[in-house]
Amino acid sequence: MAPVDNLVDRDAAAIAGVEKLRFFPLAVQSGHGHTLLEPSGRELIDLSASWTASGFGLGNEAIAQAVQQAMLQGAGASILSATHNDAVALAEELIAVVPSRLPTDERRVYLGHAGTDANDVALRGCRDATGRSGVVAFENGYHGGVGTAQRVSGVHVSAGVPADPGVIFLPYPDPYRPHTGDAETILVDVLTQAERVLSQQGVAAVIVEPIQSDGGVIVPPHGFLRGLRRLCDEHGTYLIVDEVKVGLGRTGRLHAFSAEDVMPDIVTLGKALGGTLPLSAAVGPASVLDQPIASALMTTTGNPVSCAAGRAVLRMLRDTKVIRNAADRGDQLRRLLERYARGDRRGARRVGDVRGRGLSLGIELVRDQVSLDPDPDLTAKVAYRLWQLGAVAYPVRGNVLELTPPLTITASAIEQAAGLIANAVDDAVEGAVTDEMIAAFQGW
Repeated sequence: MAPVDNLVDRDAAAIAGVEKLRFFPLAVQSGHGHTLLEPSGRELIDLSASWTASGFGLGNEAIAQAVQQAMLQGAGASILSATHNDAVALAEELIAVVPSRLPTDERRVYLGHAGTDANDVALRGCRDATGRSGVVAFENGYHGGVGTAQRVSGVHVSAGVPADPGVIFLPYPDPYRPHTGDAETILVDVLTQAERVLSQQGVAAVIVEPIQSDGGVIVPPHGFLRGLRRLCDEHGTYLIVDEVKVGLGRTGRLHAFSAEDVMPDIVTLGKALGGTLPLSAAVGPASVLDQPIASALMTTTGNPVSCAAGRAVLRMLRDTKVIRNAADRGDQLRRLLERYARGDRRGARRVGDVRGRGLSLGIELVRDQVSLDPDPDLTAKVAYRLWQLGAVAYPVRGNVLELTPPLTITASAIEQAAGLIANAVDDAVEGAVTDEMIAAFQGW
């Protein structure tokens, strides 16, 4: 067979489709900070950070140096049957930065490869510790791509993945699209439903995102996490807060859940924790994460290279500069997008909502501002057009363009990106992207 020169064509011919979520023909040769470089030499502004996994920028020198040193040191490739300093130190540092009501000696850290396995281990541990099988999760939530974590993810279950036998899905309180028809009543309604389910005493854990990312960048009403914390305490249920996508500084706070001053029982982390390398963590009670022994085995979890990257990430977070930048640049981007949405350009009439915290933002696109009917077709075309114009962002929940650039992005790049987004919406509304152009990119 003759070789294929085009990287996108080579990808199509060699890499399995089950691990692809494509919205346009993006191929990346290299990157630095918030800039992606295509093989043609064209530069793009990265407004996704690989779904936040490169949240501290591409080619980060501090992470690269830590990784190089760990690789050269060669302290094995696992914590399966031995230990090493970077794994132990990373676990100790995570215990120190994740708040808890438990003393340090009663807490443990599971080190994994991705948010999927961190959530899977946390859920199985809660079931084992309580002897209960029930799990409360939320519609349109995302907690992982395989196993138990996938089967309690509303996004996957609504797409046809079989639900976990013990999961009960509740509405996630969405002020823009209230499930009750009234934004003032959604919080009480959801907590009332949660109370009814938890009172049956068969629920091991509630798992929740403090901002529902893949579900549409939904910021719940204040009091949602506090209400869940109270109910879990009343019924002896563990509260797992999934910070895999929105934690570690992304919202302008170290932890997204701290917006409500809540202490979860278990916090799961991933994506940006590894500084582009596979790394995740579940931080919680020893009673949940110590038993059953040897029940969550993957040979290369806790490897020195990923752990060294994780420690470099935590050093940057302790410095707080990136967290402040996330808050400032997020405010800047939101103001610019809201100004566009209030303007008289044609695309502005298709912006239903701009929302989020810090550098976790979403633009909801609608057919018109009266019906507020979602417009996933336009959103797919906006994402495609944005890539054509020179920036990368992806749709979630069909009609929301998610914006999660690296936390290190500059003010000038944000200014440029906001202009590109406005132009992309205008152009897509004017028909610059056809159905045929996006047909090969099925996305979700």
